[in-house]
Amino acid sequence: MRRLYTLLLYLALPWVALRMRARERGASGSGWRERLGFGTRRAGGGIWLHAVSVGEMQAAAVLVAALRARARVPELTLTCTTPTGRARAAALMPDVPVRYAPYDLPGSLRRCLSQLRPRLLILIETELWPNLLHEAHRAGVPVLIASARVSERSARFYRRFPGLLHAALQANVWVGAQTAADAQRFATLGVTAGHRSVVGNIKFDRTLPGSVAERGAAQRVRYAAGRPVWVAGSTHPGEEPILLEAHRELRRTLPRALLVLAPRHPQRFDEAAAAVQAAGLRCLRRSRCAPDLQAAGHDGGGPDGDGYEVLLLDTLGELVEFYAAADVAFVGGSLVPVGGHNLLEPAALGLPVLAGPQQFNSPDVARILTEHGALTTVEEAAGLATVLAHLLGDAEARAAQGGRARAAIQANRGALARVLGLVDQLLDASRGS
Repeated sequence: MRRLYTLLLYLALPWVALRMRARERGASGSGWRERLGFGTRRAGGGIWLHAVSVGEMQAAAVLVAALRARARVPELTLTCTTPTGRARAAALMPDVPVRYAPYDLPGSLRRCLSQLRPRLLILIETELWPNLLHEAHRAGVPVLIASARVSERSARFYRRFPGLLHAALQANVWVGAQTAADAQRFATLGVTAGHRSVVGNIKFDRTLPGSVAERGAAQRVRYAAGRPVWVAGSTHPGEEPILLEAHRELRRTLPRALLVLAPRHPQRFDEAAAAVQAAGLRCLRRSRCAPDLQAAGHDGGGPDGDGYEVLLLDTLGELVEFYAAADVAFVGGSLVPVGGHNLLEPAALGLPVLAGPQQFNSPDVARILTEHGALTTVEEAAGLATVLAHLLGDAEARAAQGGRARAAIQANRGALARVLGLVDQLLDASRGS
């Protein structure tokens, strides 16, 4: 089965390469050599850490910081799959070498493993690539899936084709699962009892830099002095019209309310700007602001004295500080079947968190926040506008929900220490072998 999978992947490679090249247009370098397994040779004996994109990179940053705080720091090489993931890695961990992960092809993987010569491969959350796991086993490199999760749907698919993953998972993979349900699903895929444990979600252990609040306050003064502010972060096609309709409705109650709209993917910035215009709302694009732009809302651009109703965040790496500038956060990818994005970032800032019902990427995070009364689920524009009007108009309600968000995070910390225990166990074992 794995050979058939590999053949199909080779046949699809031209299309995959063209798609990757299109996604990377405008990014620093195409990365095609790295995706084929070429790159700088490393000294060896360190850790290869892979995080596919932005969300996983947040967890990787927590783990990297903890590893680097130790007296003996192993050599680290970080890989990712997407240009946005690479940009986020550069922002969070500028001193850690980052490259694109090789395609899941035997030759590409063997070249990469030969260059890196790692003692341990750590995959963050959900990366189950058949040839990667097989080639790591073949090279004698143990694999740890940290903060691991797998949906029941994905598990059913893999169980239908046991030849893809079962042998490698049984022999050479250790799983630190987010939940007991995840651990049980990995058991059905072949991970043995001695190789799996429940560690929790490492993202709960992330601590935002103290400067975030200060930067957020500065952005608020610059763009929204005296105005109620909500952020819609990581939005996708089909979501902006709903969010903009809600914002129009909200402004009937709070006419000075400002929406900070942050599309998930840079290639959609112009599309989002067009959606704002189509909704009849005035838009200011963050990327086009003059460096000396002063406090927002006073350029005489409208009858209420505010020059714009929507600030389009068409830049990278700034979402967290605009969350810190806001009163309420909506997290995107959740009104459409994308699966939702990072709920914990605004929760950690003590914000009331809103999202749509599509939370299958991190259902347990959504469940925990909901159980603590920190997450409000909305399904359409009218309901979103009603919740926003209540929260933006009631400082005590905002503070109470934000406090519950912080409490939920505090109650679920501890995964990092358990993951580090697994890392030490596997490094010690590889040192003795």
